[in-house]
Amino acid sequence: MVERADLGVNLVVDFKYWKVYLLGLGFFGISVLWPLYNAYVPIFLKDFALPSFVVGFIMTIDNLFAIFMLPYVGTLSDQTRTRIGRRKPYILIGAPLGALFFALIPLSKDLGSLALMMLVIILMNFSMALFRSPLIAFMPDITPSEKRSQANGIINFMGGFGALLAYFAGKPLYDANKAYPFLAGAALMLLANLLVVLFVDEPSQYKVEGERLNASETLKKGSKELLENLRDVFASKEKSLMMMLASIFLWFVGFNAIETFFTSYAKFHMNISESTGALVLGVFSLSFMIFALPAGFIGARLGRKKTIRLGLTVMVVCLLIAIFFSRFLTDNALLLLFYLVFAVSGIGWALVNVNSLPMVVDMTRSEKVGGYTGLYYFFSMAANIVAPPLAGAFIDLVGYGSLFVFSIVFLLISYVTMGFVRRGEKAEN
Repeated sequence: MVERADLGVNLVVDFKYWKVYLLGLGFFGISVLWPLYNAYVPIFLKDFALPSFVVGFIMTIDNLFAIFMLPYVGTLSDQTRTRIGRRKPYILIGAPLGALFFALIPLSKDLGSLALMMLVIILMNFSMALFRSPLIAFMPDITPSEKRSQANGIINFMGGFGALLAYFAGKPLYDANKAYPFLAGAALMLLANLLVVLFVDEPSQYKVEGERLNASETLKKGSKELLENLRDVFASKEKSLMMMLASIFLWFVGFNAIETFFTSYAKFHMNISESTGALVLGVFSLSFMIFALPAGFIGARLGRKKTIRLGLTVMVVCLLIAIFFSRFLTDNALLLLFYLVFAVSGIGWALVNVNSLPMVVDMTRSEKVGGYTGLYYFFSMAANIVAPPLAGAFIDLVGYGSLFVFSIVFLLISYVTMGFVRRGEKAEN
């Protein structure tokens, strides 16, 4: 048992690392679905002879739902009180529906109805947005402040493992039958989140025995909290939260630009195949997953802000090395350098990404953790919408050789804005 002072509220947390790993299964399940969705749904949509622009817009639906729903659903879960807690009701509703509609995507495509497939895609994205904020906010609920970086490292490790599993297992399943990856992904996500609901208990403070959920009162309180959270961001005299969220937006713009365009950069600028470029990105993802656990412990030891700025520095230096040596090295040597640079960059990204959510949620009290988790996702998802067209326009104007420069600029600006963050380290007991 750990008793912590949570911005004036004493909470008793029965903290165990095995519970965090079990909770990470929920994020593992979500992370299995999205790589499969992003890999195969655009191919399904092209079978309806849609222009690439329309396909691209459809593929941003998940980000649009995230922007509009995650902050609000997070606040609703903060205000929810049931016999099983405040987060589990959303997982119990969203996860089964998300799994069902995900499994129906290839079936709707085979029926030859674009309207039906679009309906299934929209319902799937809506269902996934119903429980993502509550699931991630579950981690701070069961974790004392001083352990949140380590716990978020575990969550990210589990998510990275789920993504790698999807990439490696998805191909043979897809080759056997186009529906198999969707059925397997849906089953894994459903099972993973069922284990979370069954075996990870919520704090007793958020359980109400013998009472039914008052939906109208919860909606009213959730809306009030959302307005309070927005005032915390924009109207507070102390600007740490606003600067933190701005930093998150900026570094995700820099990261997403490379994630989106590096395979094109590899093909059109480096004259290597796009599959080899994807493999370089795979090295980045692998090093991120492996280093997610150490990144949490480093953040707890060194301090979250210092660790994040160290990670940003590592990423900028790696990109500068890539730019400088790309002028002198031969093709094979340059490719080897890029494998190394992206492996080290993945370590830097782990230092940044693992410690950022704990900083955000430790800027508020436990009663508002879900809402602040939603704010985190609002700004990160907004960056994912802004980055591709902005970076694409930059490339159209200057050329593919400018991609790393674009990313460096946004990473450096985020380094500067992080300098204005004064809160978000572990709470003092």
